[in-house]
Amino acid sequence: MENKRSLGTKWERIVADYLRDEGYVILEMNYRTRYSEIDVVAQDARDLVFVEVKYRSSGRAGDPLESITASKIKRIRNAALYYLRDKGYDIEKTSIRFDAVGVLGEKITHIKNAF
Repeated sequence: MENKRSLGTKWERIVADYLRDEGYVILEMNYRTRYSEIDVVAQDARDLVFVEVKYRSSGRAGDPLESITASKIKRIRNAALYYLRDKGYDIEKTSIRFDAVGVLGEKITHIKNAF
């Protein structure tokens, strides 16, 4: 049986492959800051996209996207700001977006501009 971290990493990779198939360029996986971790940083045709990935094997614990709390969103936004500064992006001129990808079983739900 896989532990929680390795299972999460597995599904983050699957989601990254899904995003690539949708035309995204994956820039970073599991970017860590003192604030939080960003599961996937990607670029689409227009935006720099920060992606939160949530996985549930079944619906018993609810929809995976429901587990993205206000405090988690705040931590992700702070981490994204850190990422922009760390990588030298012009914060005023960079178009960014926050997406959420929920995986329930093997069904992937991608919400653009989730928060």
